[in-house]
Amino acid sequence: MGVDWRRGRDFRFTLLFPAAVCLPGSTCNDKQQATMGGCFAQLGALVSAVALLLLPGCSPEELSKLLLVSFDGFRWDYLHRVPTPNFDALIKDGVQVERVENVYITKTYPNHYTMITGLYAESHGIVANEMYDPNLNLTFNMDKMEIYDSRWWDEAVPLWVTNQIAGHRSGAVMWPGSDVKIHGIYPTYYLVYNASMPFQARVQRLIDWFKNEEAINFGILYWEEPDMSGHSLGPDSPQMEGVITDIDNKLGVLVEQLRDAGIFDQLNLIITSDHGMAELSTERIIALDDYIDGNLYSWIDKSPVVGILPKEGKFDEVYSTLVNASSNMVVYKKDDILDRFGYKHNDRIMPIIIEAKEGWTIVQNKNGSFMAGNHGYDNTLLSMQPIFVAHGPAFRQGYAKRFMRSVDLYPLMCSILGIQPSPNNGSLDNVEDLLKQTQPSQPTPHVRQVREPAYAWILGSFLGFTLVVGFLIIFVKQVTLRQLPIVPYTSLRITEPLLQEELQIE
Repeated sequence: MGVDWRRGRDFRFTLLFPAAVCLPGSTCNDKQQATMGGCFAQLGALVSAVALLLLPGCSPEELSKLLLVSFDGFRWDYLHRVPTPNFDALIKDGVQVERVENVYITKTYPNHYTMITGLYAESHGIVANEMYDPNLNLTFNMDKMEIYDSRWWDEAVPLWVTNQIAGHRSGAVMWPGSDVKIHGIYPTYYLVYNASMPFQARVQRLIDWFKNEEAINFGILYWEEPDMSGHSLGPDSPQMEGVITDIDNKLGVLVEQLRDAGIFDQLNLIITSDHGMAELSTERIIALDDYIDGNLYSWIDKSPVVGILPKEGKFDEVYSTLVNASSNMVVYKKDDILDRFGYKHNDRIMPIIIEAKEGWTIVQNKNGSFMAGNHGYDNTLLSMQPIFVAHGPAFRQGYAKRFMRSVDLYPLMCSILGIQPSPNNGSLDNVEDLLKQTQPSQPTPHVRQVREPAYAWILGSFLGFTLVVGFLIIFVKQVTLRQLPIVPYTSLRITEPLLQEELQIE
Protein backbone atom coordinates (compact mmCIF):
# COMPACT_ATOMS: atom_id res chain seq x y z
CA MET A 1 0.00 0.00 0.00
CA GLY A 2 1.36 3.42 -0.91
CA VAL A 3 2.15 6.01 1.69
CA ASP A 4 0.84 9.55 1.64
CA TRP A 5 3.86 11.61 2.66
CA ARG A 6 1.62 14.19 4.28
CA ARG A 7 0.10 11.71 6.66
CA GLY A 8 3.31 9.78 7.17
CA ARG A 9 1.55 6.49 7.83
CA ASP A 10 0.47 3.25 6.22
CA PHE A 11 -2.26 0.89 7.35
CA ARG A 12 -1.61 -2.85 7.28
CA PHE A 13 -3.32 -5.86 8.76
CA THR A 14 -3.50 -9.58 8.01
CA LEU A 15 -6.24 -11.88 9.28
CA LEU A 16 -5.36 -15.57 9.46
CA PHE A 17 -8.15 -18.08 10.08
CA PRO A 18 -7.33 -21.66 11.16
CA ALA A 19 -8.32 -24.60 9.00
CA ALA A 20 -10.81 -25.84 11.57
CA VAL A 21 -13.23 -23.18 10.41
CA CYS A 22 -15.09 -23.76 7.18
CA LEU A 23 -14.06 -20.91 4.89
CA PRO A 24 -15.32 -20.14 1.40
CA GLY A 25 -13.64 -22.48 -1.05
CA SER A 26 -12.94 -25.25 1.47
CA THR A 27 -14.63 -28.70 1.52
CA CYS A 28 -18.02 -27.99 3.10
CA ASN A 29 -21.63 -28.74 2.28
CA ASP A 30 -23.57 -26.20 0.24
CA LYS A 31 -25.40 -24.80 3.25
CA GLN A 32 -22.17 -24.34 5.17
CA GLN A 33 -20.49 -22.82 2.12
CA ALA A 34 -23.22 -20.26 1.56
CA THR A 35 -23.73 -19.38 5.20
CA MET A 36 -20.10 -19.19 6.19
CA GLY A 37 -18.97 -17.47 3.00
CA GLY A 38 -21.54 -14.71 3.24
CA CYS A 39 -20.99 -14.18 6.93
CA PHE A 40 -17.22 -14.04 6.70
CA ALA A 41 -17.36 -11.69 3.74
CA GLN A 42 -19.36 -9.26 5.87
CA LEU A 43 -17.21 -9.94 8.91
CA GLY A 44 -14.04 -9.36 6.91
CA ALA A 45 -15.26 -5.97 5.80
CA LEU A 46 -16.14 -5.09 9.39
CA VAL A 47 -12.81 -6.22 10.77
CA SER A 48 -10.98 -4.38 7.98
CA ALA A 49 -12.73 -1.15 8.82
CA VAL A 50 -12.02 -1.56 12.53
CA ALA A 51 -8.37 -2.36 11.87
CA LEU A 52 -7.93 0.64 9.58
CA LEU A 53 -9.37 2.94 12.19
CA LEU A 54 -7.66 1.52 15.25
CA LEU A 55 -4.35 0.08 14.12
CA PRO A 56 -2.18 2.64 12.35
CA GLY A 57 1.42 1.77 11.64
CA CYS A 58 4.35 2.76 9.50
CA SER A 59 7.54 0.88 8.86
CA PRO A 60 10.79 2.89 9.22
CA GLU A 61 11.55 2.90 5.51
CA GLU A 62 8.09 4.35 4.76
CA LEU A 63 8.31 7.34 7.13
CA SER A 64 8.78 10.64 5.33
CA LYS A 65 12.32 11.83 5.99
CA LEU A 66 13.26 15.48 6.35
CA LEU A 67 16.62 17.24 6.75
CA LEU A 68 16.65 20.97 7.55
CA VAL A 69 19.97 22.74 6.95
CA SER A 70 20.81 26.30 8.01
CA PHE A 71 23.77 28.18 6.57
CA ASP A 72 23.91 31.04 9.07
CA GLY A 73 23.68 34.50 7.51
CA PHE A 74 23.14 33.38 3.90
CA ARG A 75 21.43 36.41 2.38
CA TRP A 76 18.88 35.75 -0.37
CA ASP A 77 20.83 37.55 -3.10
CA TYR A 78 24.16 35.80 -2.46
CA LEU A 79 23.04 33.26 -5.06
CA HIS A 80 23.33 36.00 -7.69
CA ARG A 81 26.87 37.05 -6.75
CA VAL A 82 28.82 34.06 -8.09
CA PRO A 83 28.10 30.82 -9.96
CA THR A 84 26.46 28.35 -7.61
CA PRO A 85 26.05 25.10 -9.59
CA ASN A 86 25.07 22.97 -6.62
CA PHE A 87 22.32 25.33 -5.54
CA ASP A 88 21.22 25.59 -9.18
CA ALA A 89 20.92 21.81 -9.48
CA LEU A 90 18.65 21.59 -6.42
CA ILE A 91 16.55 24.50 -7.64
CA LYS A 92 16.15 22.93 -11.09
CA ASP A 93 14.71 19.71 -9.63
CA GLY A 94 13.08 21.27 -6.59
CA VAL A 95 11.64 24.57 -5.37
CA GLN A 96 13.03 27.99 -4.57
CA VAL A 97 11.58 30.88 -2.59
CA GLU A 98 13.39 34.02 -3.66
CA ARG A 99 13.04 35.86 -0.35
CA VAL A 100 12.04 34.82 3.16
CA GLU A 101 10.71 37.32 5.66
CA ASN A 102 12.18 36.17 8.95
CA VAL A 103 11.18 37.39 12.42
CA TYR A 104 12.17 40.43 14.40
CA ILE A 105 14.77 40.80 15.71
CA THR A 106 16.76 39.35 12.82
CA LYS A 107 19.37 37.62 14.92
CA THR A 108 20.58 34.04 15.14
CA TYR A 109 18.93 32.58 18.22
CA PRO A 110 15.46 34.09 17.80
CA ASN A 111 15.23 33.02 14.17
CA HIS A 112 16.56 29.50 14.62
CA TYR A 113 13.98 28.93 17.33
CA THR A 114 11.28 30.38 15.08
CA MET A 115 12.14 27.93 12.32
CA ILE A 116 11.45 24.92 14.51
CA THR A 117 8.49 26.36 16.47
CA GLY A 118 6.66 28.56 13.94
CA LEU A 119 6.40 31.32 16.55
CA TYR A 120 7.33 34.97 16.72
CA ALA A 121 10.03 35.83 19.26
CA GLU A 122 7.51 37.27 21.72
CA SER A 123 5.78 33.87 21.80
CA HIS A 124 8.73 31.46 21.92
CA GLY A 125 10.68 33.57 24.41
CA ILE A 126 14.12 33.64 22.76
CA VAL A 127 13.88 37.33 22.04
CA ALA A 128 17.58 38.05 21.42
CA ASN A 129 21.06 36.56 21.48
CA GLU A 130 21.47 38.23 24.87
CA MET A 131 18.52 38.64 27.24
CA TYR A 132 17.49 39.52 30.75
CA ASP A 133 14.52 37.83 32.41
CA PRO A 134 13.19 39.96 35.29
CA ASN A 135 11.13 37.06 36.65
CA LEU A 136 14.10 34.72 36.84
CA ASN A 137 16.51 37.60 37.54
CA LEU A 138 18.89 35.87 35.13
CA THR A 139 20.75 36.87 32.00
CA PHE A 140 21.17 34.82 28.82
CA ASN A 141 24.24 35.02 26.63
CA MET A 142 24.76 32.75 23.63
CA ASP A 143 28.44 32.39 24.50
CA LYS A 144 27.90 31.31 28.13
CA MET A 145 26.56 28.27 29.97
CA GLU A 146 23.23 29.95 30.78
CA ILE A 147 21.96 28.80 27.39
CA TYR A 148 21.63 25.25 28.78
CA ASP A 149 19.05 26.32 31.36
CA SER A 150 15.79 24.93 29.96
CA ARG A 151 13.75 27.72 31.54
CA TRP A 152 14.85 29.98 28.70
CA TRP A 153 13.47 27.57 26.10
CA ASP A 154 10.35 26.08 27.68
CA GLU A 155 7.97 28.77 26.45
CA ALA A 156 7.72 26.85 23.15
CA VAL A 157 7.82 23.26 21.87
CA PRO A 158 10.47 22.68 19.18
CA LEU A 159 9.75 20.33 16.31
CA TRP A 160 12.05 17.56 17.51
CA VAL A 161 10.01 17.31 20.73
CA THR A 162 6.74 17.16 18.79
CA ASN A 163 8.21 14.58 16.42
CA GLN A 164 9.33 12.36 19.28
CA ILE A 165 6.04 12.65 21.15
CA ALA A 166 4.47 11.34 17.95
CA GLY A 167 6.63 8.24 18.28
CA HIS A 168 9.44 9.11 15.85
CA ARG A 169 13.14 9.94 16.24
CA SER A 170 15.09 13.14 15.65
CA GLY A 171 18.74 14.04 15.16
CA ALA A 172 20.34 17.45 15.72
CA VAL A 173 23.83 18.65 14.83
CA MET A 174 24.81 22.00 16.38
CA TRP A 175 21.38 23.61 15.91
CA PRO A 176 20.93 26.41 18.49
CA GLY A 177 19.00 25.01 21.45
CA SER A 178 19.13 21.39 20.33
CA ASP A 179 21.57 20.42 23.08
CA VAL A 180 19.19 21.69 25.77
CA LYS A 181 16.69 19.47 27.58
CA ILE A 182 13.50 21.28 26.57
CA HIS A 183 10.32 20.12 28.30
CA GLY A 184 12.38 17.26 29.68
CA ILE A 185 13.32 15.96 26.22
CA TYR A 186 16.54 16.00 24.21
CA PRO A 187 16.59 15.09 20.53
CA THR A 188 16.92 11.31 20.15
CA TYR A 189 20.46 11.91 18.91
CA TYR A 190 22.31 15.20 19.25
CA LEU A 191 25.77 16.76 19.54
CA VAL A 192 26.80 19.38 22.05
CA TYR A 193 27.83 22.50 20.18
CA ASN A 194 31.40 22.37 18.89
CA ALA A 195 32.30 24.99 16.29
CA SER A 196 35.50 23.16 15.36
CA MET A 197 33.69 20.08 14.00
CA PRO A 198 34.10 20.03 10.18
CA PHE A 199 31.09 20.23 7.91
CA GLN A 200 31.62 16.79 6.37
CA ALA A 201 31.77 15.20 9.83
CA ARG A 202 28.50 16.87 10.80
CA VAL A 203 26.82 15.57 7.66
CA GLN A 204 28.14 12.06 8.19
CA ARG A 205 26.79 11.96 11.72
CA LEU A 206 23.31 12.78 10.44
CA ILE A 207 23.61 10.17 7.68
CA ASP A 208 24.52 7.56 10.30
CA TRP A 209 21.40 8.48 12.25
CA PHE A 210 19.18 8.30 9.17
CA LYS A 211 20.56 4.80 8.46
CA ASN A 212 20.51 3.51 12.03
CA GLU A 213 18.49 0.45 12.94
CA GLU A 214 16.54 2.93 15.08
CA ALA A 215 16.61 5.57 12.37
CA ILE A 216 15.55 9.19 12.59
CA ASN A 217 12.96 10.68 10.27
CA PHE A 218 13.86 14.30 11.07
CA GLY A 219 17.30 15.89 11.16
CA ILE A 220 18.61 19.44 11.59
CA LEU A 221 22.07 20.73 10.69
CA TYR A 222 23.71 24.09 11.42
CA TRP A 223 26.80 25.67 9.83
CA GLU A 224 28.30 28.96 11.01
CA GLU A 225 29.11 30.45 7.61
CA PRO A 226 28.70 32.77 5.78
CA ASP A 227 27.67 34.71 8.91
CA MET A 228 31.13 34.85 10.47
CA SER A 229 32.70 36.16 7.28
CA GLY A 230 29.83 38.57 6.71
CA HIS A 231 30.51 40.18 10.10
CA SER A 232 34.27 40.47 9.58
CA LEU A 233 34.40 41.35 5.87
CA GLY A 234 31.03 42.99 5.23
CA PRO A 235 28.52 41.52 2.78
CA ASP A 236 29.62 43.85 -0.04
CA SER A 237 33.26 42.83 0.16
CA PRO A 238 34.64 41.05 -2.94
CA GLN A 239 36.12 38.50 -0.55
CA MET A 240 32.62 37.30 0.24
CA GLU A 241 32.47 35.77 -3.24
CA GLY A 242 34.94 33.10 -2.19
CA VAL A 243 32.90 32.44 0.97
CA ILE A 244 29.71 32.00 -1.05
CA THR A 245 31.51 29.64 -3.45
CA ASP A 246 32.67 27.59 -0.46
CA ILE A 247 29.10 27.27 0.81
CA ASP A 248 28.00 26.06 -2.63
CA ASN A 249 30.80 23.50 -2.55
CA LYS A 250 29.69 22.34 0.89
CA LEU A 251 26.17 21.89 -0.44
CA GLY A 252 27.67 19.73 -3.19
CA VAL A 253 29.47 17.65 -0.56
CA LEU A 254 26.22 17.26 1.36
CA VAL A 255 24.35 16.01 -1.71
CA GLU A 256 27.20 13.69 -2.68
CA GLN A 257 27.34 12.15 0.82
CA LEU A 258 23.57 11.65 0.79
CA ARG A 259 23.75 9.99 -2.64
CA ASP A 260 26.61 7.73 -1.58
CA ALA A 261 24.54 6.69 1.44
CA GLY A 262 21.60 5.85 -0.83
CA ILE A 263 19.15 8.20 0.88
CA PHE A 264 19.17 11.33 -1.28
CA ASP A 265 16.18 10.35 -3.43
CA GLN A 266 14.05 9.47 -0.38
CA LEU A 267 15.02 12.53 1.65
CA ASN A 268 13.23 15.87 1.73
CA LEU A 269 16.00 18.46 1.96
CA ILE A 270 15.46 22.10 2.96
CA ILE A 271 18.31 24.61 2.71
CA THR A 272 17.66 27.93 4.39
CA SER A 273 19.11 30.50 6.78
CA ASP A 274 18.20 32.68 9.74
CA HIS A 275 18.92 36.16 8.37
CA GLY A 276 20.90 38.21 5.88
CA MET A 277 23.58 40.86 6.45
CA ALA A 278 23.94 44.64 6.06
CA GLU A 279 27.08 46.62 5.26
CA LEU A 280 28.33 48.89 8.07
CA SER A 281 30.62 51.91 8.13
CA THR A 282 32.71 53.69 10.73
CA GLU A 283 30.94 56.83 9.54
CA ARG A 284 27.56 55.49 10.72
CA ILE A 285 27.95 55.02 14.46
CA ILE A 286 25.69 56.32 17.24
CA ALA A 287 27.37 56.49 20.67
CA LEU A 288 24.76 56.75 23.44
CA ASP A 289 27.29 58.28 25.83
CA ASP A 290 27.12 61.39 23.65
CA TYR A 291 23.48 61.83 24.68
CA ILE A 292 22.81 60.19 28.06
CA ASP A 293 24.53 59.21 31.28
CA GLY A 294 25.22 55.47 31.22
CA ASN A 295 24.45 55.23 34.95
CA LEU A 296 20.76 55.83 34.25
CA TYR A 297 20.17 52.49 32.52
CA SER A 298 21.40 48.95 31.88
CA TRP A 299 22.32 47.91 28.35
CA ILE A 300 20.85 44.59 27.15
CA ASP A 301 22.00 42.89 23.91
CA LYS A 302 23.95 44.55 21.11
CA SER A 303 23.33 46.70 18.05
CA PRO A 304 21.38 47.17 15.91
CA VAL A 305 18.46 46.50 18.30
CA VAL A 306 19.34 47.36 21.89
CA GLY A 307 17.25 46.74 24.99
CA ILE A 308 17.36 49.53 27.53
CA LEU A 309 16.43 48.83 31.17
CA PRO A 310 16.15 52.19 32.99
CA LYS A 311 17.13 52.33 36.62
CA GLU A 312 14.25 52.53 39.06
CA GLY A 313 12.38 55.82 38.71
CA LYS A 314 14.38 56.87 35.64
CA PHE A 315 12.15 55.60 32.82
CA ASP A 316 10.73 58.96 31.73
CA GLU A 317 14.11 60.67 31.85
CA VAL A 318 15.82 57.97 29.84
CA TYR A 319 13.09 57.75 27.23
CA SER A 320 12.70 61.50 26.72
CA THR A 321 16.46 61.87 26.33
CA LEU A 322 16.87 59.04 23.83
CA VAL A 323 13.76 59.57 21.70
CA ASN A 324 15.17 62.70 20.07
CA ALA A 325 18.87 61.84 20.33
CA SER A 326 19.48 60.80 16.71
CA SER A 327 17.49 60.70 13.50
CA ASN A 328 19.28 57.47 12.57
CA MET A 329 17.64 55.38 15.24
CA VAL A 330 14.08 54.74 16.37
CA VAL A 331 13.25 54.57 20.09
CA TYR A 332 10.18 52.60 21.18
CA LYS A 333 8.42 52.24 24.45
CA LYS A 334 7.69 48.55 24.74
CA ASP A 335 3.94 49.07 24.38
CA ASP A 336 4.48 51.14 21.23
CA ILE A 337 6.55 48.59 19.30
CA LEU A 338 4.95 47.89 15.93
CA ASP A 339 2.52 44.99 16.02
CA ARG A 340 3.93 43.56 12.80
CA PHE A 341 7.19 42.81 14.61
CA GLY A 342 5.55 40.28 16.93
CA TYR A 343 7.88 41.70 19.55
CA LYS A 344 5.93 43.16 22.42
CA HIS A 345 4.25 40.60 24.67
CA ASN A 346 7.09 39.06 26.63
CA ASP A 347 8.76 40.08 29.88
CA ARG A 348 12.20 39.52 28.34
CA ILE A 349 11.62 42.45 25.98
CA MET A 350 12.98 45.52 27.72
CA PRO A 351 10.87 48.61 28.57
CA ILE A 352 12.70 50.66 25.92
CA ILE A 353 13.94 49.34 22.58
CA ILE A 354 16.32 51.24 20.30
CA GLU A 355 16.53 50.20 16.66
CA ALA A 356 19.23 51.57 14.39
CA LYS A 357 18.42 52.38 10.81
CA GLU A 358 19.86 50.05 8.19
CA GLY A 359 23.66 50.19 8.10
CA TRP A 360 23.97 52.14 11.35
CA THR A 361 25.53 50.88 14.59
CA ILE A 362 24.55 51.74 18.17
CA VAL A 363 27.25 51.59 20.85
CA GLN A 364 27.62 53.00 24.34
CA ASN A 365 30.94 54.54 23.38
CA LYS A 366 33.40 54.27 20.50
CA ASN A 367 36.04 52.34 22.41
CA GLY A 368 34.85 48.91 21.29
CA SER A 369 35.68 46.85 18.23
CA PHE A 370 33.99 47.47 14.89
CA MET A 371 32.21 44.99 12.62
CA ALA A 372 32.02 45.41 8.87
CA GLY A 373 28.62 43.75 8.63
CA ASN A 374 25.70 43.11 10.95
CA HIS A 375 22.08 41.91 11.16
CA GLY A 376 19.17 42.36 13.53
CA TYR A 377 17.43 45.23 11.69
CA ASP A 378 13.79 45.48 10.56
CA ASN A 379 12.81 42.10 9.09
CA THR A 380 11.15 43.70 6.05
CA LEU A 381 14.50 45.02 4.79
CA LEU A 382 15.79 43.01 1.83
CA SER A 383 19.27 42.89 3.33
CA MET A 384 17.91 40.93 6.30
CA GLN A 385 16.16 38.20 4.35
CA PRO A 386 17.59 34.71 3.77
CA ILE A 387 17.37 31.95 1.16
CA PHE A 388 15.06 28.97 0.81
CA VAL A 389 15.70 26.00 -1.48
CA ALA A 390 14.07 22.58 -1.13
CA HIS A 391 14.25 19.25 -2.92
CA GLY A 392 12.72 15.83 -2.41
CA PRO A 393 9.69 13.59 -2.93
CA ALA A 394 7.36 15.97 -1.11
CA PHE A 395 8.27 19.02 -3.20
CA ARG A 396 7.36 20.13 -6.69
CA GLN A 397 10.02 20.24 -9.36
CA GLY A 398 11.25 23.39 -11.05
CA TYR A 399 8.89 25.62 -9.05
CA ALA A 400 9.71 29.19 -7.97
CA LYS A 401 7.91 31.34 -5.42
CA ARG A 402 8.69 34.97 -4.76
CA PHE A 403 8.07 35.24 -1.03
CA MET A 404 7.29 33.37 2.19
CA ARG A 405 7.45 33.98 5.94
CA SER A 406 9.78 31.95 8.13
CA VAL A 407 6.94 31.16 10.55
CA ASP A 408 5.30 29.18 7.73
CA LEU A 409 8.24 26.78 7.57
CA TYR A 410 7.14 24.99 10.74
CA PRO A 411 3.66 23.91 9.56
CA LEU A 412 5.23 22.98 6.21
CA MET A 413 7.65 20.61 7.94
CA CYS A 414 4.91 19.16 10.16
CA SER A 415 2.88 18.43 7.03
CA ILE A 416 5.80 16.61 5.42
CA LEU A 417 6.47 14.59 8.58
CA GLY A 418 2.78 13.80 8.99
CA ILE A 419 2.56 15.11 12.55
CA GLN A 420 0.14 17.50 14.24
CA PRO A 421 1.74 20.94 14.66
CA SER A 422 1.69 22.76 17.96
CA PRO A 423 -0.11 26.14 17.97
CA ASN A 424 1.96 28.55 15.88
CA ASN A 425 1.97 31.85 14.00
CA GLY A 426 2.39 30.26 10.59
CA SER A 427 0.00 28.82 8.04
CA LEU A 428 0.42 25.85 5.73
CA ASP A 429 -1.94 27.58 3.29
CA ASN A 430 0.76 30.17 2.58
CA VAL A 431 3.33 27.61 1.42
CA GLU A 432 1.30 24.59 0.35
CA ASP A 433 1.99 25.44 -3.30
CA LEU A 434 5.57 24.26 -2.72
CA LEU A 435 4.32 20.72 -2.22
CA LYS A 436 3.13 18.08 -4.60
CA GLN A 437 -0.64 18.13 -4.35
CA THR A 438 -1.98 14.76 -3.21
CA GLN A 439 -4.92 15.63 -1.01
CA PRO A 440 -6.60 18.62 0.64
CA SER A 441 -4.57 19.85 3.56
CA GLN A 442 -5.75 20.24 7.11
CA PRO A 443 -5.65 23.77 8.51
CA THR A 444 -2.75 24.67 10.76
CA PRO A 445 -4.00 25.32 14.30
CA HIS A 446 -3.67 28.86 15.56
CA VAL A 447 -5.20 28.17 18.95
CA ARG A 448 -4.04 25.80 21.61
CA GLN A 449 -5.08 22.24 21.02
CA VAL A 450 -4.85 19.19 23.26
CA ARG A 451 -2.41 16.75 21.73
CA GLU A 452 -3.33 13.12 22.13
CA PRO A 453 -0.72 11.36 24.28
CA ALA A 454 1.56 9.00 22.39
CA TYR A 455 0.19 6.02 24.32
CA ALA A 456 -3.46 6.74 23.53
CA TRP A 457 -3.54 5.01 20.15
CA ILE A 458 -1.77 1.96 21.67
CA LEU A 459 -4.51 1.62 24.28
CA GLY A 460 -7.17 2.15 21.63
CA SER A 461 -5.58 -0.46 19.39
CA PHE A 462 -5.45 -2.99 22.22
CA LEU A 463 -9.09 -2.45 23.12
CA GLY A 464 -10.13 -2.66 19.48
CA PHE A 465 -8.12 -5.84 18.98
CA THR A 466 -9.69 -7.41 22.07
CA LEU A 467 -13.20 -6.56 20.88
CA VAL A 468 -12.54 -8.02 17.42
CA VAL A 469 -11.11 -11.25 18.87
CA GLY A 470 -14.02 -11.64 21.24
CA PHE A 471 -16.53 -10.97 18.50
CA LEU A 472 -14.89 -13.51 16.18
CA ILE A 473 -14.84 -16.23 18.83
CA ILE A 474 -18.50 -15.79 19.66
CA PHE A 475 -19.49 -15.40 16.01
CA VAL A 476 -17.68 -18.49 14.75
CA LYS A 477 -18.84 -20.49 17.74
CA GLN A 478 -22.49 -19.67 17.05
CA VAL A 479 -22.21 -20.27 13.31
CA THR A 480 -20.47 -23.60 13.85
CA LEU A 481 -23.10 -24.69 16.33
CA ARG A 482 -25.80 -24.08 13.72
CA GLN A 483 -24.00 -26.31 11.23
CA LEU A 484 -23.58 -29.30 13.56
CA PRO A 485 -26.24 -31.97 14.29
CA ILE A 486 -27.98 -31.64 17.61
CA VAL A 487 -26.16 -33.79 20.16
CA PRO A 488 -26.19 -33.84 23.92
CA TYR A 489 -24.29 -30.94 25.37
CA THR A 490 -21.91 -33.20 27.22
CA SER A 491 -20.48 -34.61 23.97
CA LEU A 492 -20.20 -31.39 22.05
CA ARG A 493 -16.61 -30.41 21.11
CA ILE A 494 -15.96 -27.17 19.32
CA THR A 495 -12.63 -25.98 18.02
CA GLU A 496 -12.62 -22.22 18.59
CA PRO A 497 -10.85 -20.09 16.01
CA LEU A 498 -7.99 -17.80 16.83
CA LEU A 499 -7.65 -14.34 15.34
CA GLN A 500 -4.04 -13.64 14.59
CA GLU A 501 -3.21 -10.16 13.51
CA GLU A 502 0.09 -9.11 12.02
CA LEU A 503 0.62 -5.42 12.49
CA GLN A 504 3.57 -3.28 11.51
CA ILE A 505 3.94 -0.26 13.76
CA GLU A 506 6.80 2.13 14.00
